[in-house]
Amino acid sequence: MDLLRFITAGSVDDGKSTLIGRLLYDSKSILADQLEAIERASKSRDDGEIDLALLTDGLRSEREQGITIDVAYRYFQTPKRKFIIVDAPGHIQYTRNMVTGASNCQLAIVLVDARHGVVEQTRRHSLIASLLGIPHIVVAINKMDLVGYSQDVFSDICIHYAELAKKLNVKHVSYIPLSALNGDNVVDRSSSMGWYEGPTLLEHLETVDIEDTDLDQQAPLPGRFPVQYVIRPQTAELHDYRGYAGKITSGSFRKGDSVTVLPSGETSTIDAIEIAETHLDEAVSPMSVVLHLATDVDISRGDLIVRSDSQPTSSQSLEAMLCWMDTKECKVGNKYVLQVGTSRTRCSVREIVYQLNVNTYEEIDGIENLKLNDLAKIVLRTAQPVSFDSYQENRATGGAILIDETSNVTVGAVMLVGEA
Repeated sequence: MDLLRFITAGSVDDGKSTLIGRLLYDSKSILADQLEAIERASKSRDDGEIDLALLTDGLRSEREQGITIDVAYRYFQTPKRKFIIVDAPGHIQYTRNMVTGASNCQLAIVLVDARHGVVEQTRRHSLIASLLGIPHIVVAINKMDLVGYSQDVFSDICIHYAELAKKLNVKHVSYIPLSALNGDNVVDRSSSMGWYEGPTLLEHLETVDIEDTDLDQQAPLPGRFPVQYVIRPQTAELHDYRGYAGKITSGSFRKGDSVTVLPSGETSTIDAIEIAETHLDEAVSPMSVVLHLATDVDISRGDLIVRSDSQPTSSQSLEAMLCWMDTKECKVGNKYVLQVGTSRTRCSVREIVYQLNVNTYEEIDGIENLKLNDLAKIVLRTAQPVSFDSYQENRATGGAILIDETSNVTVGAVMLVGEA
C-alpha cells in the first residue's frame, strides 16, 4: 500500500480545517476518544453541530480565534492507500508555514470559496506549490451550498484558475465542487450536484497516480548520499572499522560502485553496505545505511557521496528561487548560512534578479530588498563550493534553507536553479 502526502492550502476561512475534519469523519478515521473530545468542545455552538475543524486546530489560540496558525499533520488510511494530511494556515503572515508543510508533498488541495473565487492567497499558494514542484493540484471549490450548488459558478472558477495554472505550467490540475460543512463530494457523492460527473475528493486521492510525482523524466534519479556521521570506534576489536552513516536521498548504490566524495573530489569504490549489522549488495532511496569505502578518504559530516558517473553541479555562485520567511528584510549584501542536506556554508546575497508579483506572476526588476513572504530569484555567493542538483530535477539535493547567523533562525526556503 503506497503513501500519499498532500497539503490543504487557500485563503482565510475557505474551510481547510473543516474539509480535513469532514474527510476524517466521513471516512470513519477518527478514534472514539477524539470524537468525544471534539463533541465536548463543540457544545457551545448554537446549531449543535460538531466543529470538525477542531480535529486539526489544536492550539488554544487557534480555537479561540477560529483560524489555523501552525501546520497540523494528520494520518489516516483507507483500504486503497495511506495518507499524511498537512493542514496549512491561510493568513498571509503564516505563508512560511505553508512552505515548510508543502516541501515533501506530492499533491496540493487548493481551496477556493465559491462565493469569492480566485483571490490573492489562491494565487500565492498555487505559485508556491508550483515552485516546490508539487505535480498534482486539486482545486476544491468549497461552500457550493452557499451559491445554490450553481454549475455556472463552478465553471467560471474553473476557467479563471485554468488561466492561472497555464502560467505556472502545472502538470495535473483537477476540479471538484464540494461543501466541506455538509459533506457534499468529500467522501460521499452529493445529491445536490447531479451535473458533476467526476470523482469525489476521497476517490480522487485514492486513485491519483503518484508514481511519477518526483520527476518528469525517464532516467532514474542519480545516487546521492549526504554524510551525517562518521563511525570510527576506538576499540581494539574494531580498530579498522570506518563507516559513513546517512540516508540515501535519491537513486541507489551497489557494492563495487565507483563513487566520488564532494567537495574534495576524492574517488573510491564501495566496499560494503551495512544496515543494522546486515550487509547488502544494493541500497536504494530512502534507506538509511552505513557505507564502507575501499580506501581511506578524508570524509566528514556535510560531505556528499555520489556515483562517479552522475555527478552534481559544484559551484560557489548559485542561482536560486527564494521564499523569504523572516520579518527582517533580506537585502543585497546580507550574509547567511546556506544548508543543503547536511552541508552548511556561509554565503551572501549577491543579487536579487527579480521579484515575482503573486497576483500577475510578472517579474519585477530593480528590487534591493525582500519582505516577509516575498518570492524572488536571487544569486548567492558561498564561502565554499556547494554540490547540488537543480531543484526541478532532484528535490533532495536541490532544496536548501537560509539560516540567520546570529539567531540561528531559518529565514528563507531555497530552491536551487543552477550555477550563476
